[in-house]
Amino acid sequence: MSEQEKNTEGFPLGKQNYILLAIGFVIIVLGFLLMSGGKNPDPNSFIPEEIFSVRRIVIAPILVIGGFAFEIFAIMKKTD
Repeated sequence: MSEQEKNTEGFPLGKQNYILLAIGFVIIVLGFLLMSGGKNPDPNSFIPEEIFSVRRIVIAPILVIGGFAFEIFAIMKKTD
């Protein structure tokens, strides 16, 4: 059996691909966790610093988009 045939049997991706996919998933989840929160205990008041913080509108979306880009890389990476 040739090396090419061994690669096509079983799982479609290699072990390294699955590890990279897990890392990308953790990055995405971290981004969404950073985006969450901002609940105000008093519904009659508005605190813009809670909702419009740099963490929620800049850092978290960059992490989420970066995580999805990392996932694409993890899928497309050629298995050795």
